[in-house]
Amino acid sequence: MATVLARCAFPIRRSEPPARRMRRSTVFSRAMYAPGNMGNESAAPTSDTDAWNPIVDPLGSDFTSNAVPAVMKGKDPQCVRFGFPKGSLQKSTEELFARAGLPVKVKDRNYFPTVEDDGLSLVLFRSQEIPRYVADGVLDAGICGRDWIVENGSDVVEVAELKYSKATSNPARWVVAVPEDSPVETAADLEGTLIASELVHTTERFFLDRGIQGVKVEYSWGATEVKASLPGVGAIVDITETGSSLRANKLREVATILESTTRLIANKDAWKDPIKRARIEDLALLLQGAIDGKKKVGLKMNLPTASVPELSAQLPSEKSPTVSPLLDNDYCAVEVVVDEGTAKDLVPLVRRMGATGIVTYPINLSIH
Repeated sequence: MATVLARCAFPIRRSEPPARRMRRSTVFSRAMYAPGNMGNESAAPTSDTDAWNPIVDPLGSDFTSNAVPAVMKGKDPQCVRFGFPKGSLQKSTEELFARAGLPVKVKDRNYFPTVEDDGLSLVLFRSQEIPRYVADGVLDAGICGRDWIVENGSDVVEVAELKYSKATSNPARWVVAVPEDSPVETAADLEGTLIASELVHTTERFFLDRGIQGVKVEYSWGATEVKASLPGVGAIVDITETGSSLRANKLREVATILESTTRLIANKDAWKDPIKRARIEDLALLLQGAIDGKKKVGLKMNLPTASVPELSAQLPSEKSPTVSPLLDNDYCAVEVVVDEGTAKDLVPLVRRMGATGIVTYPINLSIH
């Protein structure tokens, strides 16, 4: 198999041994969060001699849950250290925070975004890393995909499911894919083959749970779609929302191994802290309200008073309009929040009822 891989134009790199990968990442995180080193990239240790045990001492002897690194000066000492996703989720997460009334400013080459909330201190991490850092206590909370919670086996509190992603509000799917002309029809046909995947452990469990033997899963460092056509590779496992990237690369799906939505997660110890928990719960409320509000619009109008019962009958049962009297007793001001699709049907309807001054407007937050 090594000979086959050596001939590949884009060889698949073998994954680092788990112990080495954990040691490298935790050394990095300890250096970042040591007092006085926040934002100082040169503070990272240059050798493994500074390695520490993330289980026995998850934050390092020079960092405690009450320490206030330099970047947090001026903030509440009990501010929530929050992992903000870098990469594919970053733009949509920035937009979500803005709709929730928490605009985030990210400067070039800076991993510490600012937010107008003294109870939050943000740090950029890849979504893959956030569950482990939250579990270890390096972070109090963060946003990541459920896929990386599962892959890392992270023991965290899942505070909220946030139904948004890079491009849509649909769950992302990790799928087994093969070239269009491949003879493979089902996952069972991949017995004894090599599979390229970023989600190594989850992929291995998928095949083991189905009794499919001899599957070798190699870690893919990106551009996974191209590896499906390389010599010696039986299939790939990649993430998709719409399937467009797979189709563009002439691949077809064989099986779905995991569906994933975005989650707000918290460290278990931080969750026990009443102040931090309240702040995390408040953030979850605002973010969920922003997600729900994106699908809604407000509709207001002046409507003949006699037509109010007819309008109420056209609304979902829980949507009672707000009705206010006007100087002209024959009319009243009516306001209601509805789904965007419902609004386009209601506007011509209320116009036929005699409504005037019809206005629709976007909703930033919708909290029930």
